[in-house]
Amino acid sequence: MQERTDTIPGHLAVTLASRGDGRRAHDRRGNAYAAECPTRQLLDRIADKWSVLILLLLGEEDLRFSELKRRIGGISQKMLAQTLRALERDGLVLRAVEPTVPVTVTYSIAPLGRGLMAACRSMLEWAETCMVEVAAAQRAYDLRRETAES
Repeated sequence: MQERTDTIPGHLAVTLASRGDGRRAHDRRGNAYAAECPTRQLLDRIADKWSVLILLLLGEEDLRFSELKRRIGGISQKMLAQTLRALERDGLVLRAVEPTVPVTVTYSIAPLGRGLMAACRSMLEWAETCMVEVAAAQRAYDLRRETAES
């Protein structure tokens, strides 16, 4: 199998391996540690706390903007709008506009976003399960820092 590296739009360096049938197989993985890597950019989006919370809620049911804002404590209207727009752009969330007076906008999880739900739920379950241990580690760290500064 012969390989070569090319640049494909949206990917930095992509390995193109000959599959023996004259076609090329694309390995779309990049260096996730590089700032400009598309994989890292997507991880930055989906690992954001607001994105995860929005995706978890929309995974349960379709919601209007005001209901999302009410259910996600601490999120500003501006941050919610920006995050929804970015998630829609990434194909993870769908936005449906109904021509009513006033206009009704409903957000739902897109099929691509639904594929991400298992990972989001796993992160939530891990956080809920391990929060006591994390809190203990935080207290121990803070105590060591206080002692070292004294």
